[in-house]
Amino acid sequence: MTDVHRTVDAVWKLESAKIVAGLTRLVHDVGLAEELAQDALVSALEQWPDSGVPDNPGAWLTAVAKRRAVDHIRRARRLELGDERLTREANQPPDPERDDVLRLMFVSCHPILATEARVALTLRLIGGLTTAEIARAFLTDERSIARRVAEAKRVLAEARVPFELPRGPELAGRLASVLEVVYLIFNEGYSATSGDDLTRPALCLEALRLGRLLAELAPYEAEVHGLVALMEIQASREAARTGPSGEPVQLHEQNRGRWDRLLIHRGFAAMLRARQAGGTPGPYVLQAAVAVCHAQAASAEETDWARIAGLYEALALLLPTPVVRLNQAVAVGMAHGPQAGLDLVESLTGDPALRDYHLLPGVRGDLLARLGRYEEARLEFERAARLTGNAAERDFLLRRAEGFALPGTDGPTLGQAVRGFLAREDLDSGTSRSYGQTLRRLCLALGERVPLTSMTPEHVARVFETAWGGSAARTWNRHRSAVRSFCAWASLGDLSALLDRRAETGPPAEMIDPARLAALWGRDDLPVRELTLWRLLHESAAGVRAVLALNVEDLDLEDRRALSGGVWIGWRSGTARLLPRLVAGRAHGPLFLADRRPGPSRRPAPADLCPETGRGRLSYERAEYLFKRATRSLDPSGEGYTLRRLRPR
Repeated sequence: MTDVHRTVDAVWKLESAKIVAGLTRLVHDVGLAEELAQDALVSALEQWPDSGVPDNPGAWLTAVAKRRAVDHIRRARRLELGDERLTREANQPPDPERDDVLRLMFVSCHPILATEARVALTLRLIGGLTTAEIARAFLTDERSIARRVAEAKRVLAEARVPFELPRGPELAGRLASVLEVVYLIFNEGYSATSGDDLTRPALCLEALRLGRLLAELAPYEAEVHGLVALMEIQASREAARTGPSGEPVQLHEQNRGRWDRLLIHRGFAAMLRARQAGGTPGPYVLQAAVAVCHAQAASAEETDWARIAGLYEALALLLPTPVVRLNQAVAVGMAHGPQAGLDLVESLTGDPALRDYHLLPGVRGDLLARLGRYEEARLEFERAARLTGNAAERDFLLRRAEGFALPGTDGPTLGQAVRGFLAREDLDSGTSRSYGQTLRRLCLALGERVPLTSMTPEHVARVFETAWGGSAARTWNRHRSAVRSFCAWASLGDLSALLDRRAETGPPAEMIDPARLAALWGRDDLPVRELTLWRLLHESAAGVRAVLALNVEDLDLEDRRALSGGVWIGWRSGTARLLPRLVAGRAHGPLFLADRRPGPSRRPAPADLCPETGRGRLSYERAEYLFKRATRSLDPSGEGYTLRRLRPR
C-alpha cells in the first residue's frame, strides 16, 4: 500500500500539470479542472492498490479525468456542443501537451492575481504540490494557502481569463509575470525570508524544474533561458553557502571546489541558448551574465568586478529598482573602492522600498568596515540583524557586529532611552502603543545602540521622510508628536525641529454605500474576528481605537454595551450574534486578538496580552490593512475602504 501511494504521489508530481491543463482546455475553468483531476487521483488511490499500477499511469489518470469532465458538463447542462461531438473531442488527441501546460502557466501567473496568489496557484497547478507542502515551504498555515488558491481560482473564473497563449505585445508582459513567479519561488528557497534555516532546497529544486519546463515550452524566448541560467549557476553554490553549523558563508569566502560543476555547465548551456535566441539582453539575461562572471573566476580575487559593475549599470537602466541599484553599489564598491560604493548606498537610504530591507544596512556596514569606520559598521550590522526574519542570517550579522569594538558612551543609547520612556506608568496602553510604533521605527532606522546624544534633527527628518513622507497629515503629525514627547522626557533638544506640522484638511470620509455593506455582511468566507469588528464599528459609531481597546471583561452581553475609556459603547443584533463566537469562553484579555503570539523582542504591555492564548491585542494598522484588502472588490477605485467609513454620520 505504501509503495502504491508513493507511486501515485510521484506520478501526480510529473503528470498533474498536463492533466489539469488538458481539462482546462475542455471545461474552461481552472478550479473545476483541478477538482476533476483530484477526483481521478482519488480513484487511483482507491483502485491501484487492488488492480496494480497501470503501464501508463499518466494516461490512466487523464482518461478518468476526461470522462468525469464530460459527465460533469452533461449533468450541469452547460453543453454548447452536442454530446456526440463533445465525446469525440474528448477522445481525440489533444493539442500538443506542451502548449496546454504553457497555457496553464500563463493562466496561473496572470497579472490579475496578487503575487502571493500567483505563487501558490503555480506551485499547486504546475508543481503538483499539496496545500500542506506549499504551507511548509513558506512557513505558513494550510488555511492561508488554501484561501489564496481558492481566491485565485475565483478571480480567474469571474474575470473569464481565457485558456490561451497571449499573442503580440501582450506576450512580453505576461511572460514577465510567469518568470517573476518562478524566480520568486527560487529566491525564497535560495535565501529564506524567515525561519531557522538559511535555505529551503526543495523550493529551489521546484523552481528549477519549472524553469526547465518553461524553457522546453518556450524555446525561442531569451529571457526564459536567461532565468534558467541564473538559477542553475546560483544553485550550484548551495553546498558552499553554509558552514558546519548552518551559518552563512559569503561568496568571496566560499570554497569554490564545492560548487556543483554540472549545474554550472548547465547554466552556461542555458546562457548560450539565450544568446542564440538573439534580441536585446533583458533583466534575466543580464543577471545571468553576472552569475557567469562569478562562475568563471577560479578564485574570488580573479573576479572581473569591473565587468560586473558594467552589467549592473546596464541592468539599472533597464530595471531601475532600489534592489538592483543596491547590488550595483556592491559591485561598484568592489570595482572602484568602498567609498564609491558607499556614495551609491547613501543615495538609497531614503528610499521607502528599502526601509525594512536588511541588506541595505548590511551592505552599508560592509562598506564602512572596509573604510575602517568600525563603530558605524557595527551599528549597521546590528540594525540589519534586527530587520531580518531569518534566524541563521541574524546570528551571522550579530557575529559580524561583535567583531568590531564599540567604544563606551557617557550616556544612554537610543534603545535604552526608548525602553525607559515606554515603561512609564503614566502612559495608558493606547498611548504607549502609538508612541512605540514611532520610536521602534527610529530604532530600526538608526540602530538601538546609537548614542542618544549623537542624534540630530537631520537623522530624524530622514527617517520621517522615508517612513511617513507619503502618509496622511494626521499620521505624520501623530508621529511628530511622539518624537516631541520623547525629546521632552529625555531632556534632549528638539529632534523634530525640521519636521513641520502638516495641515489636517479634507472632507470627512463618506459612509460605505448600504448595498455594498449588505454584500460585505453576506460573505461567508470572512473570519469571525474581522466580521465582528466591522459590525461593531458600524453599529456603535464608536472610534476604531476605542473599539480595539475593548477587553472581554468590559462586555455586558445582555445589555449589548461595553465600557471603553469611561465611555459606553453599544451595539445591535448583528454584533450581538457574533460576539459569543468571538469570545469563545475567554474571560479576560483583549477582545480582538492578533493573528499570532508576539515575539520576545516585541512583548506588549500586560494589559494588551491575553492570559489564556498568549496573543496580543489586534493593532490599528493590521485591522486597517485587513479591511482594505477585504473591500477592494467592493470599492470602485479598487483600493479598498478605510475603517472610518464604517462609522455612520
